[in-house]
Amino acid sequence: MSSSGHGHTPAAWTGVIISFIGFCVAGAFIVLANVPGFWAGIALIGLGALVGGLMRMAGLGSEPKRAAKPRPQAQAQPQEG
Repeated sequence: MSSSGHGHTPAAWTGVIISFIGFCVAGAFIVLANVPGFWAGIALIGLGALVGGLMRMAGLGSEPKRAAKPRPQAQAQPQEG
């Protein structure tokens, strides 16, 4: 599984780290019953997704893997003779 390279890019790491910090912030503030702090954490989660996506578009992420399309077979031309 680790050989597939899934998520081993700067874009993925940055997006996940920012989102994880947002998750921790939201969790802490929900326990403290602080509504603005909770929403600040939720905003950080969204920011992590946005930053990760922008970094991927800037070339710091992996290209999506697409299914290989079968190549059309060349038609044999009748030989004139």
